[in-house]
Amino acid sequence: MTETKVLVVDDLEEVRWLLCRILSQAGYQPLEASTAEEALEMVSREAPWAVLLDLKMPGPGGMEVLRQIKARGKDIQVIIITAYGEVRSAVEAIKLGAYDYLAKPFDNEEVLITLKRALDERSMRQEITNLRSCLKEAVSLSELLGSSDEMKRVLQQINCVAQTNLTVVLYGETGSGKELVARAIHKQSPRRDHNFIVVDCGSIPETLIESELFGHEKGAFTGAYIAKEGQFELASGGTLFLDEIGNLPSSMQSKLLRALQEKSIRRVGGKESIKVDIRVIVAGNERLEDLVEAGRFRRDLYHRLNEFSIEIPPLRKRKDDIILLSKHFLDITNKELNKHVKGFTEETVELLLKYHWPGNIRELKNIIRRAVLLADNLIEAQHLSTIFLNNNTTPLLTEKTKPWKRDMNKASDLSLKSLTKKAVQEVERSMIAEALRRTGGNKSKAARILKIDYTTMHYKVKQYGLRYLESSNEYPAVDNASESSP
Repeated sequence: MTETKVLVVDDLEEVRWLLCRILSQAGYQPLEASTAEEALEMVSREAPWAVLLDLKMPGPGGMEVLRQIKARGKDIQVIIITAYGEVRSAVEAIKLGAYDYLAKPFDNEEVLITLKRALDERSMRQEITNLRSCLKEAVSLSELLGSSDEMKRVLQQINCVAQTNLTVVLYGETGSGKELVARAIHKQSPRRDHNFIVVDCGSIPETLIESELFGHEKGAFTGAYIAKEGQFELASGGTLFLDEIGNLPSSMQSKLLRALQEKSIRRVGGKESIKVDIRVIVAGNERLEDLVEAGRFRRDLYHRLNEFSIEIPPLRKRKDDIILLSKHFLDITNKELNKHVKGFTEETVELLLKYHWPGNIRELKNIIRRAVLLADNLIEAQHLSTIFLNNNTTPLLTEKTKPWKRDMNKASDLSLKSLTKKAVQEVERSMIAEALRRTGGNKSKAARILKIDYTTMHYKVKQYGLRYLESSNEYPAVDNASESSP
């Protein structure tokens, strides 16, 4: 209870002294203010849990202080202090959001009983809010990750481990939703009211990783003009999510192990140990035991981290989620772009299910967003990204059209650079031809599919000698006239 701050607001010094003494003896941390301005400044700076507020004060007065506290959305219990003759004003204050009122002269025990009831109600409201937040998080996680049998098992594992303090290892491919799962664990944990800090171990230079994690003191190195807290300190009380843990330099692995075992860190250039209370969740797309066997990850750190693991299956292994997630992203993007795209054609659904999704949910989301932007009524095959032209149709490079094989048979003085250039041109020619075939020769639509401007499309068609064949209503993938094109 010693950390529970209660603000006393009254212009009479003797009243403030008496109330602060009552509060202090009961184990609360009293704060005091004599004016409305001082009270509002104290509320912003100290964030007290409750306010004992006198209605009759010089200046704006207690009623205005109450209005401003409630207008700021602060979850602060306000108890009005008023004289017997001002009960009507106190009732009006309750209508504005005050919890209760105390009439002067008040009884010391009555003050404490009323305050305790107010704080109990505040705690109950917060608990209900947290429960609702957990339920909402569970629903949103299901919407964002899917509801297939595979994902239901993942959700069960989240519910199982969230309330514990175990370190969790998340495995999954890029874009599979590892950070979403980590956030869900945090939101359902007792640490939900504290920070959730994300560190991408693969994006921080090795020379800066220690400072990023543990912080540094002023003058610790060139450019350290001020002391800085590290992510461990910022996450204290909450959860630290170390993404791509397999990329952590070997020089940092021993320091991370020590920090986890001792529950303390030392800033770069610092001499004192700083205690931290964190829950660690790590993630990677490579299994840590494989990295251990390859000599790239410390075995003792692996055993320290591997208290509980969750495997997030790739999207291609849970086809049931593809259409569900596609519809979810369609609805979200419709609202975002103020559009009214109704759904997907059968051909589009077939292509979505057939594609292997190397980028998983993140890739699916981006493709649906782009398709909604291009579509008017239904999402058709032509609205999908060009990757579908490569992955869901006849292979662009057959044995006959692979330029490196054809050219290696014809010439003896070959270079990798020239072969690569020819290969790129062959793929580009085939993709443009396929896009034009899908749009019936409409260069504007084909340009939109390929994300290039019309001028570039017109130039490429001319460069590669692509001709529209009226008899077959299509562009050939490789036109004979283009064999000598640059």
